[in-house]
Amino acid sequence: MILLRIIVVTLILIITGCTRDDDTDTKLKIGSKKFTESVILGEILSQLTSHQGTETEHLKELGGTRVLWNALKKGNIDIYPEYTGTIVQEILSDKNIENENKLIAELSKDGIKMSAPLGFNNTYALGMKKELAKRLGIKTISDLRNHPELRFGFTNEFLNRGDGWPSLRDSYDLPQKSVTGLDHDLAYRGLEGGSIDVIDLYSTDAEIRYYDLEILDDDLSHFSQYNAVILYREELEETHPEELKAILSLEGKLPEDSIIGLNASVKLDGVSESRAAQGFLKNNLSIETEVNSESFLSRLRRNTLQHLFLVCVSLAAAILISIPLGILAYKVKKVGQLVLGIVGIIQTLPSLALLVFMIPFFGIGTVPAIVALFLYSLLPIVRNTYSGLHDIPADLRESAEALGLSSFARLRLIEMPLAARSILSGIKTSAVINVGTATLGALIGAGGYGQPILTGIRLDNIGLILEGAIPAAVLALIVQGMFDLMERFLVPGGLRLKKS
Repeated sequence: MILLRIIVVTLILIITGCTRDDDTDTKLKIGSKKFTESVILGEILSQLTSHQGTETEHLKELGGTRVLWNALKKGNIDIYPEYTGTIVQEILSDKNIENENKLIAELSKDGIKMSAPLGFNNTYALGMKKELAKRLGIKTISDLRNHPELRFGFTNEFLNRGDGWPSLRDSYDLPQKSVTGLDHDLAYRGLEGGSIDVIDLYSTDAEIRYYDLEILDDDLSHFSQYNAVILYREELEETHPEELKAILSLEGKLPEDSIIGLNASVKLDGVSESRAAQGFLKNNLSIETEVNSESFLSRLRRNTLQHLFLVCVSLAAAILISIPLGILAYKVKKVGQLVLGIVGIIQTLPSLALLVFMIPFFGIGTVPAIVALFLYSLLPIVRNTYSGLHDIPADLRESAEALGLSSFARLRLIEMPLAARSILSGIKTSAVINVGTATLGALIGAGGYGQPILTGIRLDNIGLILEGAIPAAVLALIVQGMFDLMERFLVPGGLRLKKS
């Protein structure tokens, strides 16, 4: 009965504690990457389509290029802002794109179309503090050859992309060995703090002026043009022609000075992306849009419900699977080692890598996040179920056999009650781990407490970081307390008696 009670209580928690707003397939879904300029462009697109009376959802801060591209191809999003250099050098790097016609033809093979350039070129560049560059006499990327001691801090995407660090190093024959991967927004702080000397950046970043950086001349013309464009699903021409027409009206309307000003207003002046987008549309396209400001309590409620949904559903599924697996591992020794080995291997996979790995199978949003969290929840429950049963004293097992009880009866009446505390401890461990790991779900559009944390890191806003971090910590404590309380109902009274 102990297994049944654990399952029943878990399902009750899901029903009473987890609700989720229904998604609708009729929404026009717009994506953006995890940097300010992309989020601003996503907001402009969102407000333009909403102005046409279309229900729009902006899935912002979805991570790197591959996340957005795969989501677009799969239909999880309908449209997102991109850059021609990224398309050629990263997305279609194996297609040998020679001209725009070839680029358009390759995109069409995936049912994707591309707008004309929006009006600015946001190419990659290398930057360093002006004071250091002047002291060392560094003006070009080639000058870096004479300073192998310099520490480089590059974004993780730049470290691996076709036109990123490997090809840049080969093109310029750079000798630097101290190269660190880190978040784009954290790189600026690392540069300011002196922990790194050179970073990759985007030429339209507002931080260039703010941190007084020297942009090194790309004297070998390594970096190509990164003209901002809009990628969209071909079917929008049939399903949303008016909205698409409004979006394509942006072509050539966003010069470099305008986008740098928008970036600065958000990053440096604290203006929200939605307000910055609203101001641009009003001042440049004479389009009046409405922006609904969400209160702190409203955001907290929404993030809490999303986070609870991720944690509860993944944990419930893990309980339903893990306890039988733990019992199987205990009953069948050879199978047991295999089961424990597999769940152990799953636990060693980096959580972010596992989330991204789920995208080709489940797309973006809550489903891949729940599957990843489910896999991470298996090991503690399987292991504790196995250990709890395995560690029952031999004399107690022998006594149960002497009573003539069947194997199933021994499991139900003797072994599972005796292992209850260990099993519950494994579930509690999985639940607490899930609460923390679920914050990463925001990177693939699952929402939750990770959303304000990501935004806070991007905008260097401690308040937003705490808006997600503190509730996550409080929820972890509440979950732990709830399971301590549940022990009174799930663990037989005799097993809870303390020795005097």
